[in-house]
Amino acid sequence: MQQHIIYGDIGGTKTLLQAAQYNDGTINDHDVRHYQSNAYDNFSAILNDFLESSQITALPSSPVAACFAVAGPVVSQCAQLTNLPWKIDANEIAEKFSIPHVRLLNDFEAAALAVDILPCDDLVPLQVGCPQTQSTRVILGAGTGMGVAWLVWQDSGYQPISTEAGHVDFAPTDALQICLLEALQKKFQRVSVERLLSGAGLTYIFNFLQEHLKEFQNLTPVHLNDDDGAIITALAVEQKHPIATRALELFAEIYGAYAGNLALTGLCRSGVYLAGGIAPKIIDILRAGGFMRAFCNKGRFSDLMKTIPVGVISNPSIGLLGAKKSALQHIEKKFV
Repeated sequence: MQQHIIYGDIGGTKTLLQAAQYNDGTINDHDVRHYQSNAYDNFSAILNDFLESSQITALPSSPVAACFAVAGPVVSQCAQLTNLPWKIDANEIAEKFSIPHVRLLNDFEAAALAVDILPCDDLVPLQVGCPQTQSTRVILGAGTGMGVAWLVWQDSGYQPISTEAGHVDFAPTDALQICLLEALQKKFQRVSVERLLSGAGLTYIFNFLQEHLKEFQNLTPVHLNDDDGAIITALAVEQKHPIATRALELFAEIYGAYAGNLALTGLCRSGVYLAGGIAPKIIDILRAGGFMRAFCNKGRFSDLMKTIPVGVISNPSIGLLGAKKSALQHIEKKFV
């Protein structure tokens, strides 16, 4: 029996939507459509455009299920995006667009769902470690914000647990990071991990180094907007700009220490997975050593940290894959 599903990854910067045809266990994916999130007043406007596109109107039947990964907490199937003034209600979406089953997932909960179906080529190892079967995993990623989800073994597979762990307090580990924290406290009072491990955070780090380190004060100042992480990355990778390079190195050190804290908290002996938009773009910086040194620098538990596998997910559509998996689960359960 032929059925159609739609699924998407809704982020603070971009939204991806896709449809698929399900027919007796065979899945045919349609093309992904990309939207600039902040160009729309709400998610319904994007979804309406997608459903009115030629690839959807040409379908012989309406979608029977939809799943959307959302960059924000999901409570009772309602979501408030963290970095956009959008509220999304699954029941309202179902009623407005006549979709029988609509589900919302936190974006990193969706990403966690996709970990087991990722091709090996989509994972770049930073530390091989000694993985333990059925132990806890954690997936985290810096992008527009910082997302985190746990993966806990239950019955015969891993179950994702969504979190807002990106908003815990930033914990500096050396004198330079303490100065960085103090500078950001003047601006924000409370400084969360996401204030640093995000595109905007990389900009804060760059500006801090440019203003406070004497070794850089003779360089021509670079004027940046509030969220110019992509420019900083390009400056470092393409032009070898010294402040941009040091900013990425410091970013990687903070990232590694935070990932290590999560791994130690959950004893994630089955793996730590870095997703998000930034990690794949700075893979050489992450592999240079600072990230893993900070990850493993946990005092009496440093030897344990060296046994935990760590890898970077290079597939930028992992949230979309997880949303697709969730939507398909709904259809497959109906046919069991």
